[in-house]
Amino acid sequence: MNTPNIRFKGFSDDWEQRTFGEFADYKKGPFGSALKKDLFVPRTYSTVKVYEQQNAINKDWTLERYYITDEYARKLSGFEVKGGDIIVSCAGTIGEIYELPKDAEPGIINQALMRVRVNEAVIDKNMFSILFTNMLENFTRVHSNGSAIKNIPPFSDLKPMQGLVPNMEEQCKISGFFSSLDNLITLHQRKCDSLTQVKKYMLQKMFPKQGEKVPEIRFAGFTGDWEQRKLGELAEFNPKSVLPDEFEYVDLESVVGTEIVAHRTETIETAPSRAQRLAKAGDVFYQTVRPYQRNNCLFEGADEDYVFSTGYAQMRPNGDSYFLLTLLQKDEFVNEVLDRCTGTSYPAINSNVLAGLKVRYPVNVDEQVKIGKYFANLDNLITLHQRKSDSLKEIKKFMLQNMFPRG
Repeated sequence: MNTPNIRFKGFSDDWEQRTFGEFADYKKGPFGSALKKDLFVPRTYSTVKVYEQQNAINKDWTLERYYITDEYARKLSGFEVKGGDIIVSCAGTIGEIYELPKDAEPGIINQALMRVRVNEAVIDKNMFSILFTNMLENFTRVHSNGSAIKNIPPFSDLKPMQGLVPNMEEQCKISGFFSSLDNLITLHQRKCDSLTQVKKYMLQKMFPKQGEKVPEIRFAGFTGDWEQRKLGELAEFNPKSVLPDEFEYVDLESVVGTEIVAHRTETIETAPSRAQRLAKAGDVFYQTVRPYQRNNCLFEGADEDYVFSTGYAQMRPNGDSYFLLTLLQKDEFVNEVLDRCTGTSYPAINSNVLAGLKVRYPVNVDEQVKIGKYFANLDNLITLHQRKSDSLKEIKKFMLQNMFPRG
């Protein structure tokens, strides 16, 4: 099959079979000990940058660790890289592709990289990157060197491989589409990462530090010290209840971050023995097994037919629920929990021990509510951008499968 399932309007010709040797010139980094660490020198005006695997993986040409002398770089003629070249990670995390911007510093590639110079008379650069990625995935699936670390094969193995390409006009339309999609994915992921950092910062500032009684940042109109109480005084732990005959079961894999991402229908007869915590709107569930994962959530469902595993401590707050959830996410609290965990492979904390931990909180419920709403909005924005990024990745995956021939 030489045509894709989905195509831009106006294109109908078959795609042509071309070898990868026609697409580009490839050069793997110097083999073995050519770039031993004892050859590296401090950066000066006469040194040459050594490009590493991390430059390709992180899509960042400015990352730098090693330099070699200009004299030694001349001995590695042929391994030069410059702006406009594509670098590909060749060992460990393989197949990460990055086009160096035009203003990137010239340098030498190390043994964990491949430099690619695309023949732009034959193929668009973005189109090449997509085809090359697919080719590498197929190749390494069949020809992996070693069980743990896979390596991109030498150019002699890549050169005769074939790929289907359309005419240049259609190539440019396809590459433009995927470039726009990648930009949107990057935009939402960066926004998500940025908001995550804002949350981390505000958790440090809007809660009192160790040994202090007031936070650095506070909503206007609130004064007075925060009080110290045991967690068990702020919420009822593991309230007793009678389970319904049929319910939605939430196990330890069903909560990711602060979201319930899955659940399954169970009955009293089929449910595992750990299904015991009947949720009520406003309950906070804290992961007591491997608490460093911070998969804790606030149950906001209207239906009282969700049952959580005993791997969670169930808390029914006396004050604002989201404030309590946020307090439990703080680094200082998580570290305190980990200090009291038992077990190594699956560290866990007993609910009674958890309830005995001391925390600081504002007695004024209005202040709790304001703090809770602030972090709820922040979490919603983080979730929104992460979902958008994930959704766009799924769209990209689908379009990659359908905008390229399968044959």
